[in-house]
Amino acid sequence: MEQSISKESFPFSTPIQIRFSDIDGYLHVNNGIYFNYFEHSRADFLHRACQWDVMKFGAVVARVEMDYFRPIHLQDQVNALVRCVKIGTSSFVLEQYLVGSSETEKDLVFAKCLSTMVAVDMKTMKPVSVPENYRAKLLNQSEKQA
Repeated sequence: MEQSISKESFPFSTPIQIRFSDIDGYLHVNNGIYFNYFEHSRADFLHRACQWDVMKFGAVVARVEMDYFRPIHLQDQVNALVRCVKIGTSSFVLEQYLVGSSETEKDLVFAKCLSTMVAVDMKTMKPVSVPENYRAKLLNQSEKQA
């Protein structure tokens, strides 16, 4: 079931470079590589949109849920969209999409991912409350979608 999404409701986007080594024997991006694309876009979102200092407060993955809608091929143009959809005490949920175009089609949705992240103290690796400055930036990013 392919989805239609409003790109304007996502305040953050980053391009994804498809490498030849991402392609499997079926001539499309291997399903496991999608996790790398989502990981890259999460890290880019936290760094650029939230100015998250991962050396002081980490953000580790607690859960990842992914839906595949269509294969990505080497010549496709892909962008990752990211937004925060929920913030708890020590966790937050990022909604992510891989979208783009092929040589013959535009406005494609390749995959969707929901990632539950947990803020951790980098010295103890124990969960901590999402620091207020990052909470405010995550909320600001989620409000931009409204």
